[in-house]
Amino acid sequence: MAEYIAGSEEEFVNQMNERAKGLGMTGTHFVNCNGLDTDGHVTTAHDIARMSRELITKYPQIHDYSMIWMENITHTTKKGSSEFGLTNTNKLVRQYEYTTGLKTGSTGNAKFCVSATAEKNGIELIAVIMAAENSKERFRDATALLNYGFGKCQLYQDPNPPALKKAKINGGVQDTVSLEYAKQFTYLDLSGASLNEITSHQEMKKQISAPVKKGDVLGQLHYQLNGKEIGSVDILASQTIKAAGFLDYLKKVFLRLRV
Repeated sequence: MAEYIAGSEEEFVNQMNERAKGLGMTGTHFVNCNGLDTDGHVTTAHDIARMSRELITKYPQIHDYSMIWMENITHTTKKGSSEFGLTNTNKLVRQYEYTTGLKTGSTGNAKFCVSATAEKNGIELIAVIMAAENSKERFRDATALLNYGFGKCQLYQDPNPPALKKAKINGGVQDTVSLEYAKQFTYLDLSGASLNEITSHQEMKKQISAPVKKGDVLGQLHYQLNGKEIGSVDILASQTIKAAGFLDYLKKVFLRLRV
């Protein structure tokens, strides 16, 4: 595969190192593309976590493959076809109810390793275990680390932020502009604080003048916990309002006179 993509394994490994650098994997240096022990071929648990996060974020369908427990594979050659079975080496798939993947590995020098992903109550965690003495130990330690993380993390989401009224606009073909939130507010707490104490308040631009484009930031909804701001969500124009011309002003005056 490396030769097909890059022309040679050496060039493919160069691309691997460039990609690792781009992901901030400062403790990683690849020498080959098969992961076998060799001088200078090194990485860290933190870097494996970074790489795993990139994989599950950009290609979430990897979970579908890494969660397959057993599969029959048909191997076809010139001599004919033969079928054999494969069993997932990640025993957490069967042993840990929140498991979503991801990858095991072992060599003589690296010993037994796993990058384990799991999800509970909307929180997805990555636990990386390296240099375990045996396979059972890596899964035991990964389970302990994931349980610690789930016990430490609380996720707050605000599905019902305050309703947004139309904002007044100066110099537009319309006097008001409709608003919308850019996204749902999400906050991950690690302190054990009571998330029921989270409050919010809205801040809008003091003056809004046309033209306004849909998606322009016109304000923010700020969130606080125990007097400290923990984040905000942009308030956007949900429509485009053009600047008023002479005829638009004339029309407005005429409508007022009619009233």
